[in-house]
Amino acid sequence: MPAKIKNGVLIYEGSNYLRYRLLLSTLSGKAVKIINIRTKNDDPGLKEYEINFIRLLDKITNGTKIELSETGTSLYYNPGLLNGGELEHDCSLQRGIAYYLEAIMILAPFCKNHIGLKLRGVTNNSIDPSVDRILGSGIPILKKFLGGDNEVVLNINKRGVAPLGGGEIYFKCPISRNLKTIQLEDSGMVKRIRGTANSIRVSPAIANRIVESAKSVLLKFLPDVYIYTDHCKKSNSGKSPGFGVTLTAETTKEVFFSGQAFSPLMTTGSLPCIPEDLGKEAAMKLLDEIYRNGCVDSSFQSMTAAFMALGKKDICKVVMGPLTSAMIQFLRDMRDFFGVTFKIEQIKKEKEASSEVCLTCLGIGYTNLSKRTL
Repeated sequence: MPAKIKNGVLIYEGSNYLRYRLLLSTLSGKAVKIINIRTKNDDPGLKEYEINFIRLLDKITNGTKIELSETGTSLYYNPGLLNGGELEHDCSLQRGIAYYLEAIMILAPFCKNHIGLKLRGVTNNSIDPSVDRILGSGIPILKKFLGGDNEVVLNINKRGVAPLGGGEIYFKCPISRNLKTIQLEDSGMVKRIRGTANSIRVSPAIANRIVESAKSVLLKFLPDVYIYTDHCKKSNSGKSPGFGVTLTAETTKEVFFSGQAFSPLMTTGSLPCIPEDLGKEAAMKLLDEIYRNGCVDSSFQSMTAAFMALGKKDICKVVMGPLTSAMIQFLRDMRDFFGVTFKIEQIKKEKEASSEVCLTCLGIGYTNLSKRTL
């Protein structure tokens, strides 16, 4: 449902897209109220991972006001100033670290201080992008908008899977007064595929089986395929067993696409996967992502749109594959919070129908006022 405005506060209904709405509220400085959160469910109100995310936003900001109803079905959020700094946070084990990390990547350039964030929890699961996917496809997008020699660091200290977690990552990002305006219209041709097959508290032979299976599919597409194995045991691993793989394709224009598959061994209600099937699943997901084309991995469409809109007052153009439902709603919410509208054109190609679209927008000239000038 579209937002209603009452006394300068944006009002939304339901739990869908809550994370992005809180992010846009934090960036725009506009208060938001979200009502009727899962009122018809047997377990109404905010979930544990959503409350945990709100706590993280509270840590990274200064002066944020949060009001939650007794039943958890209504949330009022009035953002403070983005502060940043050296922080640590224990993520909810219901979701992956990437659920939190993607949000921090969007906020990080606009903080007062450089962010150095240590997150603990689940690094690999089947719901959220893996940390490897963020490293392979998400970080390059962030670097493009930051420009220059800005160093973005993402270290995977430990791998942890559901249900007990135990993973740990460290993310470091510089601040920027203004984001760069970029033009990404040509994705180029895929030149190589790299990946990481990880086995956590299981036999290292499982990772090798995943590698062989994934390569049996990918070598029919491209000869330059190399998949590393990362066997995690004892101090380097989390508390639960599992295995999976993340694959990343790089093009001649430095565009990155990713595919992933993961199987925890102790989660109730899900049967463990055969390593060979898992390798083929990840390979097919990667090929599907390449087929979608565009210049952005589908998991990071919303992040790209946010950086496009918050850039300098200049025209920014990015070609993307078919827009995800989350991205379509994100564009609507961007209009509510910032008044930004995107021009969306379907790309026409000779002899074949294309599902790619070109997004064009005029940046609002969002400036990080907290950044000290020399």
